Amino acid sequence: MITKFDSLYAGHTDLDNIGYGGTPINERRYSNAHLATALSKAESMATLMDGLGYNCFWMAEHHFQREGTECIPNTILMALHLAHRTKNIKIGCGFNITPMWHPLRLAEDFATVDILTGGRIVFGVGRGYHTREVETFGSPLRDQEANRALFEEQVDIIFKAFNNERFSHKGKYYTLPPEVPYRGYTLKELTLVPRPFNLPVECWQPIQGGSMRALEFMAKHGIQGMVGGGSAEGGAMHKVVLDWQTAHATLGKPIELGERLCFGFHFYMANSREQGMKEAAKYYEENMKMFGELRLVRAITEEQIEIMRDPKRAPTAKLPRIEEAVKAGGFLCGNA
Repeated sequence: MITKFDSLYAGHTDLDNIGYGGTPINERRYSNAHLATALSKAESMATLMDGLGYNCFWMAEHHFQREGTECIPNTILMALHLAHRTKNIKIGCGFNITPMWHPLRLAEDFATVDILTGGRIVFGVGRGYHTREVETFGSPLRDQEANRALFEEQVDIIFKAFNNERFSHKGKYYTLPPEVPYRGYTLKELTLVPRPFNLPVECWQPIQGGSMRALEFMAKHGIQGMVGGGSAEGGAMHKVVLDWQTAHATLGKPIELGERLCFGFHFYMANSREQGMKEAAKYYEENMKMFGELRLVRAITEEQIEIMRDPKRAPTAKLPRIEEAVKAGGFLCGNA
C-alpha cells in the first residue's frame, strides 16, 4: 500500500514558447530576475505540499543554467530556508553532485543543516551529467571512468566522516588529513564537527545506467535508489529492479523485490488520457530537447538531436512523442 508521496522540483522557471516548434534550448536566455524566480517557486511548492501532507519535497543541484531549466545551485542552503517556512515536510537534496564539492565541506554543510532542522533534510549524492557544471568546477565528466572513481572515493570519505568519531583516508584523489604539524603533534586523524543529527544518514542516489558496479557500491553504503523521472529512462526498469536485489544479496544484505527503491514518473492530470497527452505534449517535447542534447535519452540519434535544434523541421520529424512515452509507462496521463 502506498502511504507516502514525494515530489521533485528541478528548478525550472516559467518557460515560454516551448515544444519542438518552440525556442531551441541553446537559444534560451533569461534575465537574472527571472532565473531567481526558481527560488520563490520552490518556497511556494514546499509550503503548499507541507499543508497537504506530502512526505518530502526534493530539489536538484545545478549551476549556470541561463536557459531557465535548472536554477537551484545549493539545495542544502535552500533546505534550511524551506525548513523555516514549513512545519513537517522533509526537504530532499536530489542530488548533491559530489564531484563539484570537497567531500568534507559537503559532509559538514549537510550535518549542520541536519541539526538545525531537527533531521528534516534528506541527503542525496550524484555524479552529474552537465559538462558545463562539473568540468567548470575542475572535476572530470567527459572521462566517465575518472568521474566515477572520484565520486566513489568522495562518497567513501563522506560516510567515514558521518559514521566515525575519528577517521582518516588515503586514496587516489585525497589524503585526509594531510600529515602536517599541528599543536605540537603530527596530524593523523580528523573529526567531522558537527556530525549529523540522525545516524545512519538516509541517503539517496539516482540510478541512470544501472551497472552492477554502481548498484553494489550503493548497497555497500546503504544508499537507496531513485529510478525514473528526469534523465533516467521512464517507468520501473525491470532489469534494474532485479539487479538491485542481486547486488544486495551479493553483499549479504537480502531485500525484497523493489525494496529501498523509489520510482519517479512525469504525470499530467486532465479529464481524460487523450486530453492529458494533448496538453502535456509540449512539456514532454521540451524535456526531450533538454535531455537529448546531453545524450541522456538513449533512443535518440545524433540526427534527431540536430533536428530538435531546428523549430521548423522538428514538429514534423520522426522524434519521440508523448504518445510513445505514455504507452511505455514512463509518462502518466489521465484523470485523478
